[in-house]
Amino acid sequence: MRALANEVVKNLVLAGIGSVTILDDHLVTEDDLGSQFLISDQHVGTNRVLAALPQVKALNPRTSFQADTENILSKPPEFYTLFDMIIATDLQFETLKTVNAACRLANRPLYGAGTHGVYGFIFADLIDHEYVIEREKPNIPTQIKVESATRSIIAINTKTENGKQTEIVTKRELYSPIILANTSPLPSEYLTSRRRKLQVPPLLTCLRALWEFQSLTSQLLPSTSHADLQLFTTLATEKHKELQLPAETLRSDFLRSFLQNLGSEIAPVTAFLGGQVAQDAINVLGQREQPIQNFLLFDGEESKGPVYALHPIFPPIDTSLS
Repeated sequence: MRALANEVVKNLVLAGIGSVTILDDHLVTEDDLGSQFLISDQHVGTNRVLAALPQVKALNPRTSFQADTENILSKPPEFYTLFDMIIATDLQFETLKTVNAACRLANRPLYGAGTHGVYGFIFADLIDHEYVIEREKPNIPTQIKVESATRSIIAINTKTENGKQTEIVTKRELYSPIILANTSPLPSEYLTSRRRKLQVPPLLTCLRALWEFQSLTSQLLPSTSHADLQLFTTLATEKHKELQLPAETLRSDFLRSFLQNLGSEIAPVTAFLGGQVAQDAINVLGQREQPIQNFLLFDGEESKGPVYALHPIFPPIDTSLS
């Protein structure tokens, strides 16, 4: 339960969520004290959840809390059926894949999120999610139809209040697990436009390279050794090519910044992403508004958070890149 999890829990609890279970088997370290507001130096050496729980309970006495100090990998798929939603933060990629697979077996929506200094991401796998959008009735009637490869309009109703007509549109979103999203191409509208390719942040490339590095080496993060830095750079170059992005957008200064930020926590970044996760989760539970589909990238240096729909839909390979 690091800084990002602190922010997610805080926002959910203050919003009035009825019940929250917090799981973390790690102990509080001195490094945790720099960016986490639910613990203090007296908690060093104790379990993170047990240390933070009294402060979390004080945020909203009406919320029911449960603490779990077991390793998440020890949990069977049946464990996830106890919850309406799972939010996993700051997990290694292999662990996130395992949790995502278990959530799918239990038919439970998942958010995965993480931060590295000024950089962060939110991944959503809501499996098959229906939600409602209310808007002023347009002059041209909305039709039941397929809007994209993952989104469909499945029902349309209207209501009248005080002489004003409101259109109630029910939509369905289909999602992909992280194991597929991580190897999926960018949407075709990006791959067919060089201008749009130039706008895709190299953060997506670097996250994929980091996750591949973790899978290959079983290390959490690259060290400063020449071998680790060389391997990460090679992986980033390969991932950039796989995404069919222009070589010039993978700049050496960005690679250096990403590597320098790895493992660190910055409060404004965790606050922003924690708020985004909690807000989206609350909307999903209430089946209101369009949720994240399916990968949000946040670059604190640029103050940008674009969202990309990454699914295993493969267009023809663009061979015009240099």
